[in-house]
Amino acid sequence: MSQYTHIIGARSYQFADLKDLMAKATPSRSGDYLAGVAASSAEQRVAAQMTLASLPLRTFLQQSLIPYERDEVTRLIIDTHDAHAFATVQHLTVGDFRDWLLSDEADELALSALAPGITPEMAAAVSKIMRVQDLILAAKKCRVITRFRNTIGLADRLATRLQPNHPTDDASGIAASMVDGLLYGAGDAVIGINPASDNVQQVIRIVHMLDEVIRHYDIPTQSCVLTHITNTIAAIERGAPVDLVFQSIAGTEAANRSFGINLALLAEASDAALSLGRGTLGNNLMYFETGQGSALSANANHGLDQQTCEARAYAVARRFKPLLINSVVGFIGPEYLYDGKQIVRAGLEDHFCGKLMGLPMGCDICYTNHAEADQNDMDVLLTLLATAGCNFIMGVPGSDDIMLNYQTTSFHDALYARRVLKLRPAPEFEAWLHKMAIFRDGEQVQLNDDLPPLFSDALLRLVSTE
Repeated sequence: MSQYTHIIGARSYQFADLKDLMAKATPSRSGDYLAGVAASSAEQRVAAQMTLASLPLRTFLQQSLIPYERDEVTRLIIDTHDAHAFATVQHLTVGDFRDWLLSDEADELALSALAPGITPEMAAAVSKIMRVQDLILAAKKCRVITRFRNTIGLADRLATRLQPNHPTDDASGIAASMVDGLLYGAGDAVIGINPASDNVQQVIRIVHMLDEVIRHYDIPTQSCVLTHITNTIAAIERGAPVDLVFQSIAGTEAANRSFGINLALLAEASDAALSLGRGTLGNNLMYFETGQGSALSANANHGLDQQTCEARAYAVARRFKPLLINSVVGFIGPEYLYDGKQIVRAGLEDHFCGKLMGLPMGCDICYTNHAEADQNDMDVLLTLLATAGCNFIMGVPGSDDIMLNYQTTSFHDALYARRVLKLRPAPEFEAWLHKMAIFRDGEQVQLNDDLPPLFSDALLRLVSTE
């Protein structure tokens, strides 16, 4: 008989190993059915969750879900684990840990001290037995603050990534989106562009264009071209004024290999960017994106459920002290997160697990057009994440990314969240918005309806000449 057994009534549920138990305890989602690891019934899922709740947290230090010798992410998790930080909760079961996280004892200071002692598997395990309100409450108490040219993650703040993508990287089109976003108070997390053409020369051109705008208007923010990390290294070697280094990452060595990366390459890029010394307030300069299903889509999940794989990606991110990390929660498609309900749950799980591990979590609250989801679902997730203390969200003109062809959050959505929940931009960026007369004074963020056109006209001319 398996050591992972639970009896409900006259029926005994057995789980082959810890990997199987974790998968069967996961709330229902299409990717786990696709992988063949999901629970076959609601009753089996409950049995797995109850079995998981009684499991000692230290089990995850004794049993690796992917063998140590086969996976560098596993080695990173084990080799960097902070036993001293873990000592606070080492005597707890997964269920006891949930109760502790929801208690008043687990305050911001305690959770910050604990973060280095929490492995991804511990975070994933406790999230599987938590309700939506649990995920929100516990994440809200986790404060993770990062700095480059401004301060992100402070209490009662919500930052935005201004995402002025264009399907041909046209300077005028990018400029129009930048003007639109800045005039709505977006862009404090980063002005980040997904280039349509992923060649190094084009990357360098866009980096210079963004740097010119930021310097010309003395905007307290940072830029990023979301290209492959090898292109960013090449751009730095050619003297490009790179602020943030971007890369998509995953939770297994094999999945990262499918992205063309490994831990050594990430370290090389981080060192290259640090050598430029472009941060004015801090040196957090990595920007990572993740998403449930990426490991499975690369046939690199090792039989793990997709949410546990996702949490393992946060160990990779944590190694490099990023300024920003976000789950692109519904981007991969309905094969992995079928509908709005699954997307909402996954977004809250990702945010909670990342924050618990000490990461500055944001979220790309999004869906593809063939998913069973709509903008109302995204409004729900936006409101819940903003309530949970999410560090940043995306800002795209009209919610529709015309280059990547998916639906996400708009400048208007960020303004809604800030107004309803009385949240403000990063303090340095907010001061700049007032200085430029984009915001006017008030108890909540308010746009200046009398803004003269000089700023927007000048910005359009500046970028269009690049």
